[in-house]
Amino acid sequence: MFSPPPPGRFTRTKPRSRSFLQRRARYIYLAVSLIILYIWFSRPSSLRRPPVHAPSLNYKSVDWSHYAYSSYATSSAYLCNSVMMFEALDRLGSKADRILFYSEEWDLDVADQVDRDSQLLVKARDDYNVKLIPVQFEKQGDKTWDASFGKFLAWQQTQYDRIIHIDSDTTLRKHLDELFLLPGASVAMTRAYWALPEKKALTSLFVVLEPSYKEFKRLLDAGQAARKEGREFDMDILNNFYENTAIVLPHQKYGLISGEFRSEDHKYFLGHPDREWDPQRVFDEVSLVHFSDWPIPKPWVMWPRNVLNEKQPKCKNTEGMKGDCKDRKIWLSLYDDFRHRRKDICALLSEPSPDFVPLPNENGTVT
Repeated sequence: MFSPPPPGRFTRTKPRSRSFLQRRARYIYLAVSLIILYIWFSRPSSLRRPPVHAPSLNYKSVDWSHYAYSSYATSSAYLCNSVMMFEALDRLGSKADRILFYSEEWDLDVADQVDRDSQLLVKARDDYNVKLIPVQFEKQGDKTWDASFGKFLAWQQTQYDRIIHIDSDTTLRKHLDELFLLPGASVAMTRAYWALPEKKALTSLFVVLEPSYKEFKRLLDAGQAARKEGREFDMDILNNFYENTAIVLPHQKYGLISGEFRSEDHKYFLGHPDREWDPQRVFDEVSLVHFSDWPIPKPWVMWPRNVLNEKQPKCKNTEGMKGDCKDRKIWLSLYDDFRHRRKDICALLSEPSPDFVPLPNENGTVT
């Protein structure tokens, strides 16, 4: 006799709910994604294609002990300038090491309250974590250029992957840490745009370099030969070595000179005659300003009598605006800021002004 099947054995099951199927799909997707990520990050780093903006994305993971800023000082004035530069790097949040090459004639024993050189060396070491390296500098010729080949010493510091050497007669408005992460190159420099069009050259006001003892020896030999002949400065030698291989950095960002605010023609700075000069925007965007206002002396020297009225930037009368003095205000603020920081950081006032010989005006007469 036929017996019916046990209840539920061949009965039709209910279809699974849509929510269950959706959950299972999500679990599968998550598992596949995790497997793909595991395979990706398990590959050797050399096989991974770096993202376009890798330097900024990896900024926080950089080992900053591989990088350093450097400066050198052969006089009390330039020692103060260097300490001011390191103070700025510290204040602006730079993470790289700091190196100061200084004259071995100085020491770290503060003899008394007026031993300013020793005080500043100790201040640089203790307050701004500067590594001090005594050096025997050779002085020759024009005092403005004494031991200008001292920056070549940065190439000798092969414990670092990259060094940024900065001339100390500058004002830093932003740190330059991002330049340590440039693509590999022997040097990176800015264009000496103020020499255009007569001369197309790179400026040595700051140099991003890869230390190499071999390069140090080549540069030192070239410097010694040039010094004997009295024919070249460090800028000439660096151009002879690297003008065709250097990374050329934008001077609009990294190489502004203070004299640009006194200029009437900005096409070589802007890169195009039709671009509009906006002094405030330029000042806000720049990271470094180099003091160069010949015949006006450097900012740690007092202005000669009457030089301010003769040589300061002129106010401009533009359409709809009379007496536009933005250039003048920014230019004066650069000098005022430098002098205030010199007093606050180095406890030094301006040096006496030199004799000022007025230059001929457009008519050839002296005013």
